[in-house]
Amino acid sequence: MFNISCALVESMSLLSEKSLKDLLNNEPPLVEGLIDSELQVQPNGIEMTLKDVYVLEEAGKVDYDNSSRSIPNTTKLEFDNGWIYLQKGYYKITFNEIVNIPKNMAAIARARSSLIRCGVTLETAVWDAGYRGRSECLLLVHNKEGFHVEKNARVMQLLFYVLDSAVEHGYAGMYQNENI
Repeated sequence: MFNISCALVESMSLLSEKSLKDLLNNEPPLVEGLIDSELQVQPNGIEMTLKDVYVLEEAGKVDYDNSSRSIPNTTKLEFDNGWIYLQKGYYKITFNEIVNIPKNMAAIARARSSLIRCGVTLETAVWDAGYRGRSECLLLVHNKEGFHVEKNARVMQLLFYVLDSAVEHGYAGMYQNENI
């Protein structure tokens, strides 16, 4: 049976509103480019806002060592009077905000519950310690009637965790400083 020590569990914690607000004053801030920090900083995370929506135009490819990795080309969709209608399907999205993850933290994300209530979800990855960038996610419209979304809408909540110890080097992959 797997046993985790109480000290280890206690050392990994989800940051709350006060800690998040304090980290927004760091240099660099935990998240930069917030439209309205009073609205976006929530009790347990920071809400990220929609910048752009893209359609994937071809197949992608991943392998073990990234030597044959191929990220599909995309086409950017245009907003009409600040709104965009998305048919049932999947879309790559980017956020307005730039995330700066310290080496003693990591983050995961969840769709805002309003999206789920509209039949929309997000697929996300882990924000590794040391990552910096304007992140991308996959938005999935499951609703057969589609989905209307406004530019700058709050669509995702990023949850930040303090690690049990800081990493030595931090994220150094090809997505470092992406979309900046």
